[in-house]
Amino acid sequence: MRIMAIDYGDAHTGVAISDLTGFLAGYTTTIHTRRQEQVVEALRCLIEEYGVTELVLGYPKNMDGSLGPRAEKAEAMKAVLEQAFQLPVTLWDERRTTIDAHNILAAQGKNAKKRKQTVDAVAAALILEGYLTRRRSRQ
Repeated sequence: MRIMAIDYGDAHTGVAISDLTGFLAGYTTTIHTRRQEQVVEALRCLIEEYGVTELVLGYPKNMDGSLGPRAEKAEAMKAVLEQAFQLPVTLWDERRTTIDAHNILAAQGKNAKKRKQTVDAVAAALILEGYLTRRRSRQ
């Protein structure tokens, strides 16, 4: 079974897919488009290619835990994904993942321009790692 994490954004959507065991984050990529239907189609191709059976969608809560417009956008995307793929979709608190992703890439010596191209994929990997860690701790 493979699990896909999605960091859905306005212009870039990061994607991370677990290994076959569902224990480790593996493949990552970024979908570069503002159009929701293009994001969904790109996700469809990845879901089919990797045999994804579960989705985890970043849920951007405010730092105080409240919900704002970005969280509402994630909730709407969750409904779109459920309808498009008939797969379970879990909303996952993604507070600080983009900040942490920037810090990881900066520590690797990536300049700001190079970080912008990959930060969403790294954020998706962080979402996936957090989700997989919680799953392992509950088994």
